[in-house]
Order: sequence, then structure tokens, then C-alpha cells
Amino acid sequence: MASTHRAPIEEHPDLMGLRARHDRAATTPRAQMIEALALLAGLYIAASPWICGFLGATQLAVTNLIAGIAYMLLLGGLGSSYERTHSMAWAAAVIGIWTCVAPWVVAGDVAHTRSITSNLIAGAIATLIAIAAAFAAHDRTGHGTDSPDDGRTMAQGRYDR
Repeated sequence: MASTHRAPIEEHPDLMGLRARHDRAATTPRAQMIEALALLAGLYIAASPWICGFLGATQLAVTNLIAGIAYMLLLGGLGSSYERTHSMAWAAAVIGIWTCVAPWVVAGDVAHTRSITSNLIAGAIATLIAIAAAFAAHDRTGHGTDSPDDGRTMAQGRYDR
């Protein structure tokens, strides 16, 4: 009986190629810009009650603080762990939408001009950044033009040795 040596899954050519593509995607200026803008948007959402002066609306202040921190955590790791965080961009888009509607949904009388204006602008920007992150990830990990594949799958003998 001949023994066969199987390489660990970490050495599989498909997985190694995917990791290389993710590393290239994380180092592009576009990905770095999206990450920086996402961190700034999340920081602004979290600090907006203090910046815009609607601290009297404590429910909205707490909501914005939590939403801003969650947004930064979801999109802030694009550079260091792109392969795990790029799919979270859609959850960040939901946080951006939530930020837009929060002044009307949060309990209490919190819908004032400053809170509405701040949340609408910050939420719209956060949503657009998250959508840009999702599409940037799709361009890099989907079936884009920069894929090194020759179109063959493993079943078709691409990795025959």
C-alpha cells in the first residue's frame, strides 16, 4: 500500500491565491482611503452628541455612541484583516441607515434640528462609505478582471501534479 502525503489546507493553491488577492486589495489606496473615512465617520457618529450639542437627548446620545463604535469596529479592520471584514460592510451600511432614522425611532423627544441634521448627514455618508467598501471588496474578491485564474477549476485539472 502506498501512503499518500496530503498537504495541510493552508497550503492549498486556491486558498493561497485568495489570501494573496486579499492582501493586494487591502494595500490599495482605495481600500486605505475607505478604511480611513470609515474610522472618521464612525468617530463622528460616536462623538456627535458632544460635537453638535444634543446631549440633552440622552437616548439618542447613547444610540449614536454605540452605533459609531460598532461602525468603526466593523469597517476599521479592513487593512489588517481584509479577508474577514470586507463582508461586514453590509452590516455597517445598516448602521449608517439606522443613524439616519434614529432621531425619529429612539424613544423620547429627540428629533431636534441639530440631531436630525447631524444624523442624516453622518448616516448618509457612513452608508455610502460602507457600500463603497462592499463594492471594493467585490471588485477584488469577486470575478473581477484582476483575477489570476485561467478559468479552470480543480475538477478540470488546474492543480494536477
